[in-house]
Amino acid sequence: MRPGAAASRGGVGSRVAGEERALTSVAAGDTYEVEEPQDLPRLWHVTLSVSGAEAPLKEVRRGLEQLAHDHPFLLTSRYANDHAEIRYWEEARDLHDAAAVALRLWGEHRQTAKLPPWEIVGLEVIDRETYHQRIAEGYGPLPATPVGVHPF
Repeated sequence: MRPGAAASRGGVGSRVAGEERALTSVAAGDTYEVEEPQDLPRLWHVTLSVSGAEAPLKEVRRGLEQLAHDHPFLLTSRYANDHAEIRYWEEARDLHDAAAVALRLWGEHRQTAKLPPWEIVGLEVIDRETYHQRIAEGYGPLPATPVGVHPF
């Protein structure tokens, strides 16, 4: 066995080195259910909340505007002198990937956008269907209008 290979499950179907595998034929006309590929990107609605020591409102606004410029998919940001909320759509394979990107967003852009040294205190990532279902039922995050950077 090559290094790192999983051990055989043993029993029926185990092969001895050099032994040929039995091939199974498929009858013509047999149909199989085709599954959608699971690794296609999907849209995820992200709400990232950050908080920390008070900072001048003008600096917070300028930093969020720069972040929106650097990350063009930002829909809206709301801010106060000690906290902010950022909402946007992320295209990712699954929730884990969308959340990982969101958790890096503030830290990776903190210096370039001159954002306050706040910490992430909340994260919500929901798929597009759930977002639209919540809106239709009258709860959940309101649609991001007007788009842009606004005070709370």
